[in-house]
Amino acid sequence: MSLGYEKAAEIGHSPERAYSLGDVVQVMGNVRHAMESVIEGKRSSVDLALVVLLAEGHLLVEDVPGVGKTMLAKALGRSIACSVRRVQFTPDLLPSDITGVSVFNQETRDFEFKPGGIFANIVVGDEINRASPKTQSALLESMEERQVSVDGTTYRLESPFMVVATQNPIEMEGTYPLPEAQRDRFMARIQMGYPTPNSELDMLESHGSSDPLAALHPVTDGSTIRGLIEAVKNVYVSPAVKHYIVQMVNATRNSRDLRLGASPRATLQLLRASRAFAAMSGRDYVTPDDVAALGVSVLAHRVLPSTDAQLARRTVTDVIAQAIQSVHIPDRR
Repeated sequence: MSLGYEKAAEIGHSPERAYSLGDVVQVMGNVRHAMESVIEGKRSSVDLALVVLLAEGHLLVEDVPGVGKTMLAKALGRSIACSVRRVQFTPDLLPSDITGVSVFNQETRDFEFKPGGIFANIVVGDEINRASPKTQSALLESMEERQVSVDGTTYRLESPFMVVATQNPIEMEGTYPLPEAQRDRFMARIQMGYPTPNSELDMLESHGSSDPLAALHPVTDGSTIRGLIEAVKNVYVSPAVKHYIVQMVNATRNSRDLRLGASPRATLQLLRASRAFAAMSGRDYVTPDDVAALGVSVLAHRVLPSTDAQLARRTVTDVIAQAIQSVHIPDRR
């Protein structure tokens, strides 16, 4: 985990430095540029990933195979000089592979803790829905409380800590659907979508003969990200905007098209994401437009459609968008 500190002097940031919103815009702009050298034509997906990072959340990347889900996660990890671990979720993966296990050391005649895959700044969980529910539940404590409890001992996870999980929503054979408690711990969900023809043509030029990740170098470090996270917490949210967030979440609970609305955790995470979104725009305050722009990404994966909505072939995204439109927008001041 020392990589971030080894790179700190080279990049020129001190861990004790107080960061401003100008630093947020500059550093995140550098990270965005680095990621876009690998991910072609997906500015909105890249920006949302950076918002989740600054808001201390976790990201679920859900789409069909081959559209760059894992590439997005790996590009984010490569752009920051910090510890990154990839966990390939399979049906035979054990919970101890995630959290770690205590092993008896013959030399010291005592048990020694061997950290699992969750002990990293950025954890890439590939095909998370291929693991058993028991293994998936090993992530619950670490994602919510940023700690791991093994054999009666609690181990804190180093900040920044972010889980970027991918899953294929159309393949059901050999997969286990994520339980609602697990999905609710992801701050936002991204659906990559297919690239435009021009972006796909650029991809052939840049990816056809070499691996673009091999040329991707870190543009910031873990200590800088920690400072930026603290700076984002100072972004002002007016009482009117907070009321707007609560009304938006309540609209999902009162919708006839949903049998499960968004949780109070969703309300809090929408607030945090809105702060990060405003900071990346260079503003020290949150507007209703910031909240509305993130509403679908933060709320859609937490709710369940009603039977009538499914029969009418209404997607959850459409239902959430309609619920957002039904909420009165406060004055943009």
